Amino acid sequence: MSDAGECTAPSEQEYESAYGTWRASLTTLLGDSSRLARWQERRYQFAHRVGALLTGAHAGSAAVTGPVLYGVFAPGAGLCYVGQTQEAERRLRDLPVGESHHLATTLPPEIWERVVVVRWPQLLDAVPGSERAAVEEMGQLVCGLALEHTLQVTKAPPLNSRRRQAGGDWQPRDLARSRSRGALHAQRLPQLGRLVLDAWAELAGATAPEHAPLTASSVGRAVFPSALHES
Repeated sequence: MSDAGECTAPSEQEYESAYGTWRASLTTLLGDSSRLARWQERRYQFAHRVGALLTGAHAGSAAVTGPVLYGVFAPGAGLCYVGQTQEAERRLRDLPVGESHHLATTLPPEIWERVVVVRWPQLLDAVPGSERAAVEEMGQLVCGLALEHTLQVTKAPPLNSRRRQAGGDWQPRDLARSRSRGALHAQRLPQLGRLVLDAWAELAGATAPEHAPLTASSVGRAVFPSALHES
Protein backbone atom coordinates (compact mmCIF):
# COMPACT_ATOMS: atom_id res chain seq x y z
CA MET A 1 0.00 0.00 0.00
CA SER A 2 1.45 3.35 -0.99
CA ASP A 3 1.17 6.56 1.02
CA ALA A 4 0.06 8.47 -2.05
CA GLY A 5 -3.34 7.91 -3.60
CA GLU A 6 -3.83 6.58 -7.12
CA CYS A 7 -7.00 8.58 -7.87
CA THR A 8 -7.01 11.15 -10.65
CA ALA A 9 -7.42 14.67 -9.29
CA PRO A 10 -10.82 16.21 -10.07
CA SER A 11 -11.09 19.23 -12.33
CA GLU A 12 -11.82 22.60 -10.72
CA GLN A 13 -15.45 22.34 -11.84
CA GLU A 14 -15.79 18.83 -10.39
CA TYR A 15 -14.16 19.98 -7.17
CA GLU A 16 -16.53 22.92 -6.76
CA SER A 17 -19.50 20.72 -7.61
CA ALA A 18 -18.46 18.19 -4.94
CA TYR A 19 -18.09 20.99 -2.41
CA GLY A 20 -21.58 22.24 -3.22
CA THR A 21 -22.97 18.72 -2.88
CA TRP A 22 -21.32 18.38 0.54
CA ARG A 23 -22.88 21.64 1.74
CA ALA A 24 -26.28 20.64 0.36
CA SER A 25 -26.06 17.26 2.09
CA LEU A 26 -25.30 18.89 5.43
CA THR A 27 -28.23 21.27 4.95
CA THR A 28 -30.48 18.23 4.57
CA LEU A 29 -28.95 16.36 7.49
CA LEU A 30 -29.30 19.40 9.77
CA GLY A 31 -32.70 20.46 8.45
CA ASP A 32 -34.41 20.85 11.84
CA SER A 33 -33.68 20.42 15.54
CA SER A 34 -34.51 16.71 15.57
CA ARG A 35 -32.22 16.04 12.61
CA LEU A 36 -29.49 18.06 14.28
CA ALA A 37 -29.78 15.90 17.40
CA ARG A 38 -29.72 12.75 15.27
CA TRP A 39 -26.62 14.03 13.44
CA GLN A 40 -24.86 14.78 16.73
CA GLU A 41 -25.71 11.34 18.12
CA ARG A 42 -24.69 9.49 14.98
CA ARG A 43 -21.35 11.27 14.69
CA TYR A 44 -20.43 10.76 18.33
CA GLN A 45 -21.45 7.10 18.26
CA PHE A 46 -19.19 6.51 15.26
CA ALA A 47 -16.29 8.44 16.80
CA HIS A 48 -16.73 6.56 20.07
CA ARG A 49 -16.55 3.20 18.26
CA VAL A 50 -13.36 4.24 16.49
CA GLY A 51 -11.80 5.48 19.73
CA ALA A 52 -12.66 2.22 21.47
CA LEU A 53 -11.03 0.22 18.68
CA LEU A 54 -7.90 2.36 18.87
CA THR A 55 -7.45 1.92 22.61
CA GLY A 56 -9.34 -1.08 23.94
CA ALA A 57 -8.36 -4.73 24.33
CA HIS A 58 -9.51 -6.73 21.30
CA ALA A 59 -9.11 -10.36 20.23
CA GLY A 60 -6.04 -11.06 22.34
CA SER A 61 -4.50 -7.63 21.76
CA ALA A 62 -3.89 -5.73 24.99
CA ALA A 63 -5.35 -2.27 25.58
CA VAL A 64 -3.22 0.53 24.13
CA THR A 65 -1.76 2.84 26.77
CA GLY A 66 1.27 5.06 27.17
CA PRO A 67 3.55 6.29 24.37
CA VAL A 68 2.57 5.60 20.75
CA LEU A 69 2.99 6.91 17.24
CA TYR A 70 -0.13 7.07 15.10
CA GLY A 71 -1.17 7.98 11.58
CA VAL A 72 -4.45 8.48 9.75
CA PHE A 73 -5.02 7.37 6.15
CA ALA A 74 -7.83 8.45 3.82
CA PRO A 75 -8.91 6.95 0.49
CA GLY A 76 -7.07 8.58 -2.38
CA ALA A 77 -4.91 10.87 -0.27
CA GLY A 78 -3.22 8.00 1.59
CA LEU A 79 -1.35 8.90 4.77
CA CYS A 80 -2.63 12.34 5.82
CA TYR A 81 -1.33 12.88 9.35
CA VAL A 82 1.30 11.50 11.75
CA GLY A 83 1.34 12.24 15.48
CA GLN A 84 2.66 10.98 18.78
CA THR A 85 1.34 10.93 22.31
CA GLN A 86 2.46 9.82 25.73
CA GLU A 87 -1.14 9.04 26.74
CA ALA A 88 -2.61 6.82 24.06
CA GLU A 89 -5.54 5.88 26.29
CA ARG A 90 -6.68 9.53 26.25
CA ARG A 91 -5.36 10.99 23.00
CA LEU A 92 -6.44 8.17 20.70
CA ARG A 93 -9.95 8.15 22.13
CA ASP A 94 -10.20 11.86 21.42
CA LEU A 95 -8.62 11.64 17.96
CA PRO A 96 -11.91 10.86 16.12
CA VAL A 97 -14.04 12.95 18.51
CA GLY A 98 -11.97 16.10 18.01
CA GLU A 99 -12.60 17.82 21.33
CA SER A 100 -8.91 18.59 21.84
CA HIS A 101 -7.43 17.37 18.53
CA HIS A 102 -7.77 19.38 15.33
CA LEU A 103 -7.60 16.46 12.87
CA ALA A 104 -11.28 15.47 12.87
CA THR A 105 -12.23 19.05 11.99
CA THR A 106 -10.48 18.76 8.63
CA LEU A 107 -10.69 15.01 8.05
CA PRO A 108 -13.95 13.52 9.40
CA PRO A 109 -13.46 10.03 10.88
CA GLU A 110 -16.32 8.71 8.73
CA ILE A 111 -13.95 8.81 5.74
CA TRP A 112 -10.81 7.46 7.44
CA GLU A 113 -9.57 4.37 5.64
CA ARG A 114 -7.27 3.20 8.44
CA VAL A 115 -5.42 4.37 11.53
CA VAL A 116 -2.00 2.90 12.28
CA VAL A 117 -0.76 2.78 15.88
CA VAL A 118 2.81 1.77 16.79
CA ARG A 119 3.71 1.15 20.43
CA TRP A 120 7.36 2.07 20.01
CA PRO A 121 8.54 1.20 23.57
CA GLN A 122 7.87 -2.45 22.64
CA LEU A 123 10.78 -2.19 20.19
CA LEU A 124 13.43 -1.09 22.69
CA ASP A 125 14.66 -4.59 23.50
CA ALA A 126 15.78 -4.94 19.87
CA VAL A 127 18.02 -1.85 19.76
CA PRO A 128 21.64 -1.53 20.92
CA GLY A 129 22.34 -0.65 24.52
CA SER A 130 23.66 2.75 23.45
CA GLU A 131 20.27 3.67 22.00
CA ARG A 132 18.41 2.40 25.07
CA ALA A 133 20.70 4.62 27.15
CA ALA A 134 19.92 7.54 24.85
CA VAL A 135 16.19 6.94 25.28
CA GLU A 136 16.60 6.87 29.05
CA GLU A 137 18.59 10.10 28.95
CA MET A 138 16.16 11.86 26.58
CA GLY A 139 13.01 10.68 28.31
CA GLN A 140 9.99 9.17 26.61
CA LEU A 141 8.48 12.50 25.57
CA VAL A 142 11.53 13.67 23.62
CA CYS A 143 12.02 10.18 22.22
CA GLY A 144 8.42 10.13 21.01
CA LEU A 145 8.92 13.53 19.36
CA ALA A 146 12.13 12.30 17.70
CA LEU A 147 10.41 9.23 16.25
CA GLU A 148 7.46 11.34 15.15
CA HIS A 149 9.91 13.61 13.31
CA THR A 150 11.52 10.60 11.61
CA LEU A 151 8.13 9.40 10.39
CA GLN A 152 7.03 12.84 9.25
CA VAL A 153 10.21 13.45 7.27
CA THR A 154 10.11 9.98 5.71
CA LYS A 155 6.40 9.94 4.86
CA ALA A 156 5.67 13.68 4.33
CA PRO A 157 2.00 13.55 5.37
CA PRO A 158 0.27 16.64 3.92
CA LEU A 159 -1.45 17.77 7.12
CA ASN A 160 1.91 17.88 8.90
CA SER A 161 3.62 19.63 6.00
CA ARG A 162 1.88 23.02 6.35
CA ARG A 163 1.07 25.35 9.22
CA ARG A 164 -1.76 27.82 9.64
CA GLN A 165 -1.03 31.53 9.45
CA ALA A 166 -2.73 34.32 11.38
CA GLY A 167 -4.04 35.80 8.13
CA GLY A 168 -6.08 32.72 7.28
CA ASP A 169 -3.72 31.09 4.80
CA TRP A 170 -1.18 28.27 5.01
CA GLN A 171 2.61 28.13 4.88
CA PRO A 172 4.65 25.06 3.88
CA ARG A 173 6.82 23.51 6.59
CA ASP A 174 10.27 22.23 5.70
CA LEU A 175 10.27 19.29 8.10
CA ALA A 176 13.80 18.26 7.12
CA ARG A 177 15.14 21.65 8.31
CA SER A 178 13.15 21.70 11.54
CA ARG A 179 14.95 22.71 14.74
CA SER A 180 12.32 21.25 17.04
CA ARG A 181 13.25 19.03 19.99
CA GLY A 182 12.27 15.96 18.02
CA ALA A 183 14.34 16.93 15.00
CA LEU A 184 17.42 17.68 17.11
CA HIS A 185 17.33 14.24 18.76
CA ALA A 186 16.10 12.02 15.90
CA GLN A 187 19.62 11.21 14.65
CA ARG A 188 20.45 9.65 18.03
CA LEU A 189 18.00 6.81 17.38
CA PRO A 190 18.92 5.30 13.99
CA GLN A 191 18.10 1.66 14.78
CA LEU A 192 14.93 2.44 16.72
CA GLY A 193 13.84 4.70 13.86
CA ARG A 194 14.33 1.88 11.36
CA LEU A 195 12.38 -0.56 13.51
CA VAL A 196 9.55 1.94 13.82
CA LEU A 197 9.45 2.37 10.04
CA ASP A 198 9.38 -1.42 9.56
CA ALA A 199 6.55 -1.84 12.07
CA TRP A 200 4.71 1.06 10.45
CA ALA A 201 5.07 -0.44 6.96
CA GLU A 202 3.66 -3.78 8.15
CA LEU A 203 0.54 -2.20 9.63
CA ALA A 204 0.09 0.34 6.84
CA GLY A 205 0.13 -2.47 4.30
CA ALA A 206 -2.09 -4.90 6.21
CA THR A 207 -5.39 -5.97 4.69
CA ALA A 208 -8.50 -5.46 6.76
CA PRO A 209 -9.67 -8.82 8.15
CA GLU A 210 -12.98 -10.08 6.85
CA HIS A 211 -15.84 -9.00 9.14
CA ALA A 212 -13.41 -7.22 11.50
CA PRO A 213 -12.31 -3.57 11.73
CA LEU A 214 -8.94 -4.24 13.40
CA THR A 215 -5.73 -6.17 12.92
CA ALA A 216 -2.88 -6.28 15.44
CA SER A 217 0.82 -7.07 15.52
CA SER A 218 3.14 -7.54 18.49
CA VAL A 219 3.88 -3.79 18.56
CA GLY A 220 0.72 -2.11 17.36
CA ARG A 221 -2.52 -2.25 15.44
CA ALA A 222 -4.31 -0.99 12.37
CA VAL A 223 -7.92 0.06 12.79
CA PHE A 224 -10.23 0.33 9.79
CA PRO A 225 -13.01 2.87 10.40
CA SER A 226 -14.16 2.30 6.82
CA ALA A 227 -15.17 -1.25 7.80
CA LEU A 228 -17.62 0.06 10.39
CA HIS A 229 -19.92 1.31 7.65
CA GLU A 230 -20.37 -2.29 6.56
CA SER A 231 -21.15 -3.69 10.02
